[in-house]
Amino acid sequence: MRIVAIETPHGPANAHLHAAEEPRAALALGHGAGGGVGAPDLVAAREAANAERISVALVEQPYRVAGRRAPAPARQLDAAGLAALEELRAGTFRGLPLVVGGRSLGARVACRNVEATGAVAVLCLAFPLQPPRGSTSRLPELDALEVPTLVVQGERDPFGIPPAGEQRTVVVVPGDHGLKKDLEAVASAVRAWLPAVLSEGLVE
Repeated sequence: MRIVAIETPHGPANAHLHAAEEPRAALALGHGAGGGVGAPDLVAAREAANAERISVALVEQPYRVAGRRAPAPARQLDAAGLAALEELRAGTFRGLPLVVGGRSLGARVACRNVEATGAVAVLCLAFPLQPPRGSTSRLPELDALEVPTLVVQGERDPFGIPPAGEQRTVVVVPGDHGLKKDLEAVASAVRAWLPAVLSEGLVE
């Protein structure tokens, strides 16, 4: 693993790179609002992807690099995330089909910017569908996606569970929003989905 500092419009981001040997694709994942790239479900997904010869970048947003826990506004998160992906696609990930995603907040950032990144698929871990004390559903962010999407959700997630869709696979695993109870179930869902997506004519 190596860490690459990437300049963004809102300060430096860090890409924690876990390269695969002879990679056939690349996966970029963002972290949750108050957590970091070491979240157990992100690690499980990264290991599952690496096992399938997919290089992974865990992207640490500038506010976390600066030591803050409270997330930046959405527009800043989006701009920083896009800047990081542009640099990765020009360098480490050059020529590789890209899958984007993340856990919770990171998944939302990926969904909002999938078209701009040119990603072929989206991986969402613990998508925060409905705030427990809020009334606004984030389902439109998932419904807007036009590429294959995997949502791995805890069966007791207080944010709820998104419905499956024409291009959206939803896998419900034991646990809550942290997805810590059964990490093998998380990894298994990712291992099953990634090769299938990449074999559907997206990657030879």
